[in-house]
Amino acid sequence: MIAQPKASHFIDGANVEDTAGVPIQVIYPATGAVIAVLHEATPAVIESALASATRAQAAWAAIKPVERARILRRAADIIRDRNDTLARLETLDTGKPIQETLVADWPSGADALEWFAGLAPTMTGETIPLGRDFVYTIREPLGVCVGIGAWNYPSQIACWKSAPALALGNTMVFKPSEVTPLGALKLAEIYIEAGLPPGLFNVVQGRGAVGGALVTDPRVAKVSLTGSVPTGQKVYAAAAAGVRHVTMELGGKSPLIVFDDASLEDAVGAAMLGNFYSAGQVCSNGTRVFVQRGIKDRFLSRLAERSAAITLGDPLEPATQMGPLVSATQRDKVLAYVSTAKAEGARLVTGGGPAALEGYFVLPTVFADVTDQMTIAREEVFGPVMAVLDFDTEDEVIARANATEFGLAAGVFTADLTRAHRVIGQLQAGTCWINAYNLTPVEAPFGGSKLSGVGRENGRAAVEHYTQVKSVYVGMGPVDAPY
Repeated sequence: MIAQPKASHFIDGANVEDTAGVPIQVIYPATGAVIAVLHEATPAVIESALASATRAQAAWAAIKPVERARILRRAADIIRDRNDTLARLETLDTGKPIQETLVADWPSGADALEWFAGLAPTMTGETIPLGRDFVYTIREPLGVCVGIGAWNYPSQIACWKSAPALALGNTMVFKPSEVTPLGALKLAEIYIEAGLPPGLFNVVQGRGAVGGALVTDPRVAKVSLTGSVPTGQKVYAAAAAGVRHVTMELGGKSPLIVFDDASLEDAVGAAMLGNFYSAGQVCSNGTRVFVQRGIKDRFLSRLAERSAAITLGDPLEPATQMGPLVSATQRDKVLAYVSTAKAEGARLVTGGGPAALEGYFVLPTVFADVTDQMTIAREEVFGPVMAVLDFDTEDEVIARANATEFGLAAGVFTADLTRAHRVIGQLQAGTCWINAYNLTPVEAPFGGSKLSGVGRENGRAAVEHYTQVKSVYVGMGPVDAPY
């Protein structure tokens, strides 16, 4: 099973290889097999990508927005036409089940391209009357943007970052995670096929040093990162040294609150989606599930039944519902958290170890009787491990839900919509759901607060993070000077 791309990098409209770079092995998580070998970007490759993006940006910004939009829309159509092939590649790259990648990865990317294509021609300024004189504003692109992707949704992230950047007249140099480097190369090829001029979307491979070289280059105007909090802190600091625009979409330890009047089946289903989808490797997951005592026993019983029925196996089989973790390193990290939870006194309801399968599989795991001080209630596990905590009152659960350094997401399940809105209004999180969880349409802004990040992706809010406003004062009469 081989997924070797034509070259490691894509620069100025063409595949580029430089075997002097350190090799990057691409591992299929379901078997541990090497399916491709790429090379890390050398300084020459990085320079070529930045120079290409810089050279192409002004001409791209000068094109009518509707013409930029047509190209993005064609790219979205190509993605949809090839979704089956692209989904298979995504499964090989990440280990996620094909039933997920067919509906949640490239399709979301295509939605982003289509939506920002529609938005771009509507971006206008305003006029501000001042009597005789007036001011008008222009929304201008920032210039060269750097996108740094995570390994859990590599192709979706590449689209989510490049769609607003390109639609609004910027260029982008994108560095995918070295763990999942394949999808971004396909996106670059699709953009060129759709008519995107060379140099506007460049892909370079590499680890942290390559990202560091991109973030600190003086030609870069903006950095958008999806990753962990420690990585975000480093990138944010490096970008700040050059006073660059940033979007940071980082980790979370999000609360999912289930009141005792909630629909049991819906709440259990949402908790499972918010912990087991993509084998739990989703930044916005509701990994602290607060369940009111009146529903606790029924909730845990039904949760155990449904969790035990999840089908693990070959991610390329349509019936498989959960695949492996992305790497051996991630599997071992998750299993260490499971061991710690047991040692700290959490009660294991189901799962709790590796699956008897080839590859990096961990059983869907639920712990009950978790307390706020336990490690799995405080740290981001990023695997299929759910922590269920008890609560009694509304005020209590709001205070406990907010007692975290993270602030990415939150959810509330209740039949009382007045209470739902009241509670959501007090939760310190940037992306919230009521009687739903982890639905992230591109029309809506996505992002967090506190250590979970700054800025927003998607929705009209993304416009603010890929453009800047120029204010122009127009004098309509003689200059009134006291000199």
